[in-house]
Amino acid sequence: MQKKLPKISDAEWQVMKAIWARHPISASEITEALTPVSPWKPKTILTMVNRLVAKGAIGYRQKGRANEYFPLVSEEECTRAESRSFLDRVYGGAITPMLSQLFEVRPFSRQEIEELKNILDRKGKKP
Repeated sequence: MQKKLPKISDAEWQVMKAIWARHPISASEITEALTPVSPWKPKTILTMVNRLVAKGAIGYRQKGRANEYFPLVSEEECTRAESRSFLDRVYGGAITPMLSQLFEVRPFSRQEIEELKNILDRKGKKP
C-alpha cells in the first residue's frame, strides 16, 4: 500500500529542500539557508515549518532548548508524486504531449537528448 503524501505548497517546497539538503536541522539553520534566497522573514519561515510538521512532512525532536527538524517523506517520493500530479492535471496523464511541449519551450542539449534516449531504452527493456 502506497502511503499518502502531504500536499506541499510551492513555498513549502523551498523549506523542504533546505531540510532535505541538511538534516537534522534547527529552525535557525533553516532560516539561515533560506534568507539569502527568499523574500521571507524568519517568522514566515517558522510558520511554514510548523505547517509542514502539522501536515506530517517533517518531524522534530527537542535538542537542548531548540528543535531539530527532519523529513518524514523523501525528496524522491515527493518529486515523483508531484510529477504524476502535474502530468495528470495538465496533460491528462499523457507523456508525449508534455515532452513535445518541453522541446518547444526550451532547446535540449545533445547530452540531454542522449540521456533521454538512454532512459527510454532502459524503460523499453523492462517487462
